[in-house]
Amino acid sequence: MMMFRKAICGVMLAVISVVAATPLLAEESAATVHLQERLKVAEEHSGGVLGVAARELDSGEEIFLNEKQRFPMASTYKIAVAGAVLSRVETGELSLAQMVDVPREMYVPSDIIAARLIHSGVALSVANLIELMLTESDNTATDMLMSISGGPEGATAWLREKGVKEQRVDRTVAEIYRDFFGLPDEPVIDLFDAMDAEELAAIDRAGGLPNAAYDASPKDTTTPRAMAALLKTIAEEKALSEEHTEFLLGVMARCRTGEGRLKAQLPEGARVAHKTGTIGGSVNDVGIVTLPDGRRFVIAAYIKQSAADIPAREAAIAEAARAVYDYFAGAQ
Repeated sequence: MMMFRKAICGVMLAVISVVAATPLLAEESAATVHLQERLKVAEEHSGGVLGVAARELDSGEEIFLNEKQRFPMASTYKIAVAGAVLSRVETGELSLAQMVDVPREMYVPSDIIAARLIHSGVALSVANLIELMLTESDNTATDMLMSISGGPEGATAWLREKGVKEQRVDRTVAEIYRDFFGLPDEPVIDLFDAMDAEELAAIDRAGGLPNAAYDASPKDTTTPRAMAALLKTIAEEKALSEEHTEFLLGVMARCRTGEGRLKAQLPEGARVAHKTGTIGGSVNDVGIVTLPDGRRFVIAAYIKQSAADIPAREAAIAEAARAVYDYFAGAQ
């Protein structure tokens, strides 16, 4: 779901690196060089800056490209929001079955709640809000979950508790909309409802183009390395209990957005639990991939500052994901 409306082995090339848990053999070095070449091509196709961080969980081998640069997270920050909510479920402050009223003034443009639940009297359980936030990238669900779990500060505090220091959540989706599009401090749904067709079309166009001020802000950003670290912590059940890890990864496996990204070029039937994000010059996808032999790797792929069309950026993510998949699949 787009956040805007409808919406060391010693072998290195450029800033790409592969860090092995054990010394590489000669034939593995050749595979590493090939991987680097493929990632460099993917970055060229992205039209901007491509950041990748991946880690095979059994061996600890890591793959990096621009892994220390900061990238706008867009909707990938919803993983941290889900983590903050689920941590409060574990302490008993919330429950997955708890019903939450969703008033219209909290609506943010999104495909499910704002677009389809147009009448008053909407209430959804915490579990269903998480489902909509992660599978449909519903922005209203995101802001409602933030409101009951300590806001952006609560999500960032949860990240720090899990040892993730290079990732931060600063704003609700409504606040991001206002900052990105230069909107007044009013309910976002009212602002959009008041726009005519031409104004909405202009918003759609702007939402898919680089925004220098937004890209320069440290707010709501991550490094690919930090997101990969968070995904590893989740996958290894160090962030949440076994029960709630299973719940979270189950929801992420049902993600309906980003079919052209991480999953697009993987072998048919590949298991991927992931979350996408899109805004301005950014197209992102992050997740956990299971190899045919049962081994898993985490991958965070981010693009920023790209004026290429969305399908081209998505294809670059897909290229990078397949390169990483092939590398790890061959590293028995």
